[in-house]
Amino acid sequence: QMQLVESGGGLVQAGGSLRLSCKASGHTFNSHALGWFRQPPGKEREFVATVSWSGVGTRYAESVEGRFTISRDNAKNTVYLQMRSLKPEDTAVYFCAATPRNVLATQSGEYSFWGQGTQVTVPS
Repeated sequence: QMQLVESGGGLVQAGGSLRLSCKASGHTFNSHALGWFRQPPGKEREFVATVSWSGVGTRYAESVEGRFTISRDNAKNTVYLQMRSLKPEDTAVYFCAATPRNVLATQSGEYSFWGQGTQVTVPS
């Protein structure tokens, strides 16, 4: 089992920035692709971003393209989500996830391991 623990969520004003972190343990981190998903209030969980084993390949949801950046530090077993120009519609619980497949997966069913989530709130 891989354990994932997110941190860095909070309340931030519209236009502000926030960096989420997700620390992994229990499995070989650098042989897992990592993803970030979010679940807005009353809505389904949705894909945000994903990064390949090496960190070179990335993919983003259209709604966050150009504002969010996903990165990973394999030496620290940590994946990050840098969020800029935040909007009220970015308000959600953010989850990190891992898959042993080296793919840029956008569907939640493709991920084997999940964190418990961290709340991000951007007031309108």
